[in-house]
Amino acid sequence: MGILNTTPDSFFEGSRIDGPNKLLLKVENMLQSGATFIDIGGQSTRPGALLISAEEELKRVVPAIDEIQKEFPEAIISIDTFYASVAKAAIEAGASIINDISAGDDDPAMFDVLGSLKVPYIMMHKKGLPKSMQENPQYGDLVLEIASYFSKKLEQLRALGIADVILDPGFGFGKNLQHNYQLLNQLNHFKIFELPLLVGVSRKSMIQKVLEVDANAALNGTTAVHMASLMNGATILRAHDVKEAVECVKIYEAMKQ
Repeated sequence: MGILNTTPDSFFEGSRIDGPNKLLLKVENMLQSGATFIDIGGQSTRPGALLISAEEELKRVVPAIDEIQKEFPEAIISIDTFYASVAKAAIEAGASIINDISAGDDDPAMFDVLGSLKVPYIMMHKKGLPKSMQENPQYGDLVLEIASYFSKKLEQLRALGIADVILDPGFGFGKNLQHNYQLLNQLNHFKIFELPLLVGVSRKSMIQKVLEVDANAALNGTTAVHMASLMNGATILRAHDVKEAVECVKIYEAMKQ
């Protein structure tokens, strides 16, 4: 899953897109490199980020989806949003999947929209809001708490007739360094749900801190964590660097033959 940010403040400068020409070039590169999905977002959810309105987010993502649909009608687009109104407008514009970092917690209307649209849904676990989620997050049993959260959400979704669900344990979202690596080591516990598992670790601080680098120098570390994720049960890698992530998948698949 290639990350496409229409934001001016994403934590990784290399992922920011301004203008339709750069947008389409980025999408073309991702698709040629082997991306299965293009995940487009209009709001930074990095730690400490201030939230923008649904109206502002709509202005950023819907025109971008329109451009991608015209140029690359074969592209499978997911909309990265926790706003129900943005999700609905994006699906109507041509997106196929809703990627919600809040699993419906930050907009109570999200599940109602899902119930009416019946599209695949990526739901992520997070603790708190981006502005404050990294301020000393606490867990009793990390994996058990996340699994219990998913279980309750899945019960709600199934009652609405939503069957196509992808789980994202939410690396870096209300989790400290120790939490993130514990989660990485125990990813296979989520196989109990028998659902696809998405991992989003690309160039994140959990890599930067261990290697003592910034986001610009975190590609090699990202590849290492991607391989660990695949070996522990991940089925989708959400990445800034599609070519490298696809190569990682190919090596993993060769190992499994």
